[in-house]
Amino acid sequence: MKNNYRDTIPDHWRSTSKVFIALGDEHRQRMLLLFEPGERLNVGQIAEVSTLSRSTVSHHLKILRDAGVLRSEKIGKEVWFWIDRHWLLAVLGNVADYVRDST
Repeated sequence: MKNNYRDTIPDHWRSTSKVFIALGDEHRQRMLLLFEPGERLNVGQIAEVSTLSRSTVSHHLKILRDAGVLRSEKIGKEVWFWIDRHWLLAVLGNVADYVRDST
């Protein structure tokens, strides 16, 4: 066992909790699963198929973006979102590597 509780989280794990918090909500999981590979969606498209209001969808998308799960770009009046697959794979890969190396 490591002795110093404060030093047990490696630097490359610092963003992991935000990703798990963002993915811990079922509405945000559903939103993430709407994206086809390489697809970009806007708030209106997601709200159209959701049971949530447009403002609530925007709130959830902000949490996903702030956690690094989604990236976004404003084009005209719309903000387009897409999954940051590289970031998500890196974060989840850190967890998988730890689990794999712990056995």
